[in-house]
Amino acid sequence: MESAPARSTRGRRERLRAETTAEIKRVALELMASGGPDAITLRAIAREMGMTANAIYGYFATRDDLVTALINDVYTALADAVGDAWETAPAKHPADRIQAWARAFRGWALSNPEGFRLIYGDPVPGYRAPEGGAAPDAARRVCTGLSGLADAAWPYAEHLYSGSEFDWSDFDPGLLDKVRPAFPDLPPAAVALALRIWGRLHGLVSLEVYGHLRTQTISPDKLFREELTALLRSLGIAPNS
Repeated sequence: MESAPARSTRGRRERLRAETTAEIKRVALELMASGGPDAITLRAIAREMGMTANAIYGYFATRDDLVTALINDVYTALADAVGDAWETAPAKHPADRIQAWARAFRGWALSNPEGFRLIYGDPVPGYRAPEGGAAPDAARRVCTGLSGLADAAWPYAEHLYSGSEFDWSDFDPGLLDKVRPAFPDLPPAAVALALRIWGRLHGLVSLEVYGHLRTQTISPDKLFREELTALLRSLGIAPNS
């Protein structure tokens, strides 16, 4: 049986390791924010933290291992944020659910601009994701969440897409593997609708995160709210406040 002092020592080592791992990730995102994706190197992080290069390899064997861990953390946090917002909004009010998801997405992005840029901005040069992707579960959750927006809107918007020529062959099989099990009754046109909704929401948020709206408007929040209202109206859904 392990003695109490031994348990205490092991617990302290584990705590210090967790704290150092979290600091490595934080510094990596800061470097990316100031120098772009190619600024993420283990040597640069070690230099910023006052560690030796050999020491940091004890936490992440390669730069790609670190990037994978970062993407998984960031994507999971996003999936949690939008998923929680969706679940807490009343299911019988599609406008509430769509607005809640969209606002949570924007709120998360503005609070985590480095993370947003990591998963939706320029790729890290030379990075190779592991087989199956860096954050397969989180990516599936975000993807099905977007499809959930289309699913909520479809009873109101279906007639608007009655002449759609979209077929299942128009979509990436990986996308369909995520969407169709969750929403087996949605037709191809509804998947296209999900991508259109994503384009409208992501477009404004991306402009805001990258600072492109800063010199254009002093009210980006109002711009986003009105874009969301226009989106709902285009789907035949009465927006709520």
